[in-house]
Amino acid sequence: MTEVVVLADTHIRRGSARRLPAAVYAALERADLVLHAGDVVTAALLDELGGFAPTLAVLGNNDRELVGRLPEERLLTVDGFRLAMVHDSGARKGREARLRRRFPAADLVVFGHSHIPVDAPGLDGQRLFNPGSPTETRPAYRGLGFGRLRIDDGELVDHELIPVERPAKPERSEE
Repeated sequence: MTEVVVLADTHIRRGSARRLPAAVYAALERADLVLHAGDVVTAALLDELGGFAPTLAVLGNNDRELVGRLPEERLLTVDGFRLAMVHDSGARKGREARLRRRFPAADLVVFGHSHIPVDAPGLDGQRLFNPGSPTETRPAYRGLGFGRLRIDDGELVDHELIPVERPAKPERSEE
């Protein structure tokens, strides 16, 4: 069984006090693989994630520092299960057909960009999965979260969106 932690839109900038929520770090401790659907922003976070498990990511629209290091999309097979990754899946309307055409061989497509979690059937048995953001909300969706997939012998045996609490702001030191 392969345990996959799915992240997107972490937006942790260099020098920022922002960190991933504790629940994400707890899941990373058990991960066999980490997928990040873009807007990682810095190589430092990719390196940190890679310290937990092999990490694969795609380029997001805020990943200027990672141009040339990350591809715009990925096709991969995990324990016999076919996945695709892209940051921006486009508009909600027509998403299922658009992703089926773009990734016809994928059993599941991981995407990000909107910060709105999606765990839904696509077309012809394909599944669409956006973990949302564990660190940054949008007006259309106020929750934070990440995703987990469990894959065994070519089958997706479990998939879930995991809500997280907003991390506490670091305390300011008074000097």
